[in-house]
Amino acid sequence: MKPRKYLFQIISLLVFASLLAACGGGAATTEAPVATEAPATEAPATEAPATEAPATEAPADPMADLSAACKEEGMVTIIATPASWANYGEIFELFKAKSGAEINSLDENAGSADELAAIDANKDNKGPQAPDIIDVGYAYGDQAKDAGQIQPYKVSTWDAIPDTAIGLPAKDPDGYWTGGYYGVMAIEVNTAVVTNVPQNWADLLKPEYAGQVALAGDPRSSNQAAQSVIGAALANGGSFDDVQPGLDFFKQLNEAGNFVPVIAKPGTIAQGATPIVIAWDYIGFGDQATLAGNPPIEVVYPSPSIAGMYVQGISAYAPHPNCAKLWMEILHSDEGQLAWLKGHAIPIQIDDLTARGIITADLQAMVPTVEASSPTPDQLSSARDIIKTGWDTTVGVDIPESP
Repeated sequence: MKPRKYLFQIISLLVFASLLAACGGGAATTEAPVATEAPATEAPATEAPATEAPATEAPADPMADLSAACKEEGMVTIIATPASWANYGEIFELFKAKSGAEINSLDENAGSADELAAIDANKDNKGPQAPDIIDVGYAYGDQAKDAGQIQPYKVSTWDAIPDTAIGLPAKDPDGYWTGGYYGVMAIEVNTAVVTNVPQNWADLLKPEYAGQVALAGDPRSSNQAAQSVIGAALANGGSFDDVQPGLDFFKQLNEAGNFVPVIAKPGTIAQGATPIVIAWDYIGFGDQATLAGNPPIEVVYPSPSIAGMYVQGISAYAPHPNCAKLWMEILHSDEGQLAWLKGHAIPIQIDDLTARGIITADLQAMVPTVEASSPTPDQLSSARDIIKTGWDTTVGVDIPESP
């Protein structure tokens, strides 16, 4: 599962892309607020489509043509995108209101690797099992592009999307993928079960947390869970170039009897089966809002912290290409960006929203300030490969989905 704070102020979002290239094996650090030829279903667009109305009577809504075309297609198929994830539920309602089409949601607990596998498995399938849209961990964007799994599309608000965020390129220059939002790794705690809330990674090894610590995904396929391992590495003498200490930490956690080998969900958290979960801060705050005190949820930022961006793209084989493009337009509209912020995820266009005075005081108060580092694309891709194989050889425990 892709997997939620204390309130904080943004200190720095953008780091020059040249730093990224120059650092080689180094990581970008920011005080982050805290996301073969494919058969074409229609010619991929590189820009938002122009409206067909006469120039003298152009529709006020730049998405009007896409909305009409999407209504004809009837649905958009998404995957690994539960309504509780970063307030996607509000985005669902925006899409349905704009399009009149339905949302077909596949496997909400899938990981980023599973999303790309679903594209490949349904290349020739125009039915409801073929994803139109993906929402994946950062390193998977270029992977999908290189594999020909996504098609280019530049939304009408392209210029409002920064070139970089949290030290990383925030959009593919050709429009194959676009950064949507990002957050910071945190510890989510059900305080009805855990009265002595752990404050850092080392605390999680204490005997009092026996059978209580879980991940929100399988590190072998989930970006969120893999970055949890990277975060543990940073706290235990490792680095973005050396994630073995993170695997060693989870081996210790498992041998101590503290690790619960199931994928944590809101239900398992609320029931006390997985009362301590390592997940993105917006997941924790989302559970906090959804559970509304029953049970109470606390979100803690361990130090050091790791930030992570999620990117979105359109399948190269999308059965509903117009709905997919409309989905992307909504994600990068003011309403879509603010919906993510309401879910405690930092929208990629936050600088533009701030400059235009779009963010209200109550939403501004939700933006956290915490020092967080983010691996470069190459570091993240390399770490992910090491974790995929090293989890079995070092930790040696499977993580099935919870019932």
